[in-house]
Amino acid sequence: MIAIELRTIAKKYGLTQILKDVDLSVEAGTFTVVFGLPACGKSVLVRLLTGLEKPSAGQILLRGTEATRIDSGGRNIGYVPQSFALYPHFSVYDNISYPLDLIKFPKPQIDRAVRQIAEQLKIDHLLGKNPDQLSGGEKQRVALARGVVKQTDIYILDDPLVGLDFKLREQMFDDLKQMQQSLAATFLYTTSDPLEVLALADKVAVLDGGRIVEAGDLAALYRRPTHITTMTLLGFPPSNQIGGELFTRADRLWCRTGLFDLPVSMTPPADLPAETGDVRVVIRPEDIHLNPDQDGLLKCQAQVVLLEDLGGEVIVYLEVNEIPLVTVISHAEDHLVSNDKVMVGVRASRAVLFISETGQRIGQGAE
Repeated sequence: MIAIELRTIAKKYGLTQILKDVDLSVEAGTFTVVFGLPACGKSVLVRLLTGLEKPSAGQILLRGTEATRIDSGGRNIGYVPQSFALYPHFSVYDNISYPLDLIKFPKPQIDRAVRQIAEQLKIDHLLGKNPDQLSGGEKQRVALARGVVKQTDIYILDDPLVGLDFKLREQMFDDLKQMQQSLAATFLYTTSDPLEVLALADKVAVLDGGRIVEAGDLAALYRRPTHITTMTLLGFPPSNQIGGELFTRADRLWCRTGLFDLPVSMTPPADLPAETGDVRVVIRPEDIHLNPDQDGLLKCQAQVVLLEDLGGEVIVYLEVNEIPLVTVISHAEDHLVSNDKVMVGVRASRAVLFISETGQRIGQGAE
């Protein structure tokens, strides 16, 4: 069953187009993340879904029913905004119960719902306190509890972890996943943080410049992206991008880069321009190996520029012919210092080619 469906949604403010022909289907019971850079249109999309604003064009269907012109109060969805937005003079209990008070839920049911969600989020001991007595993480949990206390099957969460420190965010990852699974509900969640996508998502929709450029299973989008935005943004550290030019040698297609010549296995789209030559070669950090001893890799020499210790692993920033590269190694491999010379190895099939102008995938390296 499709819980949320967007059909050619557009949104304009005056002459400024924010969303353009957005099509998206969200399966019931999934944790779907809309992912993109800041100002790509995520929060506007949330306002349309929650009924706070109406689209300039297109349709919104909830549970298979037309909902485009239905006001927010009639959509029967839970909403967790980006801001905590807690009422300062309300207790934690009253903040959480407020959505149920508005629809005049019976008091015994309100009490049961508030205490149940507070216990689940480990804030039941805070119910008598006011917001000014809470830490940032506690406030975020209260805001989350208020957003999901209303018993429904669809919840919209607009970048709810923004501004929290890393430790608090990690704790909230588990809370959110457990809550979504226990409710057996549809969660649509927006973020610009790739770590949140990797930690939370079943499904991902990548929003770029007001358009959905790609949507699908997280694992499929991570390993087999069809658009360069997906591959470069989805992951940490971000993927390496290298300029390239296609050419033919001995009846075989190759791509010349500043690192090496890459044999190409090409699956061009039907609308690929005949004159295309400039491409972007994208390689994930984990697919760049230092001083490799295995055969079958494309190799070149690099210089270590910077080492960034993350505790469990080390990010290594490299340079080859003034081309920046990044990879990740474990502490067991960490014997490097800045300015060291190292060999870099890449398996050809892990290098993915995209058209520079459109961002569309056209192939990958050939073994």
